[in-house]
Amino acid sequence: AGNLLHEGSSPAHKLHPQTPTMADDSEATAVKLKSKQEEIFEVEKEVACRSVTVKNMVEDTGLDTPVPLPMVDSKILIKVIEYCKYHHRAEQESLPEDEKNVWDKDFVKVDDETLFNLILAANYLDIKSLLDLTCKTVADEIKGKTPEEIRIRFNIKNDFTPEEEEEVKRENAWCEER
Repeated sequence: AGNLLHEGSSPAHKLHPQTPTMADDSEATAVKLKSKQEEIFEVEKEVACRSVTVKNMVEDTGLDTPVPLPMVDSKILIKVIEYCKYHHRAEQESLPEDEKNVWDKDFVKVDDETLFNLILAANYLDIKSLLDLTCKTVADEIKGKTPEEIRIRFNIKNDFTPEEEEEVKRENAWCEER
């Protein structure tokens, strides 16, 4: 139990940039992530390395240099870090699957712009579980809806002429046969 308290404390005491060697890689150390806005976020190495992209960059450049993530907005990076921290803790504590599913469901209750940016970030950062979760969320929104309902739901302009729309319906008539 004492260990949990220790983990929750600030990582600053573990991070000494002046220290010439960081030979002991097994010790929990921090990774600095630099967002599109050049903001720096210090994240526990094991949490940050849930991203294959970050893991590869850390292996290449070490922990001294901030990992540049020019494709990820600060606001989205904060959400991604929240996701990774939760799932890291859930793994450490062997939380039940249904508890994680409830948390995930709540995590993706965001506006469309945030959801789509999370998909892009999960893809860029190579975090498969987050990419699966966010894509499934969009798929669930689409499931069972007509093209028109999907356009309304996602505010998509119909750029088909009536003739083109008829042609598409004819070509895809087999989809409708149940």
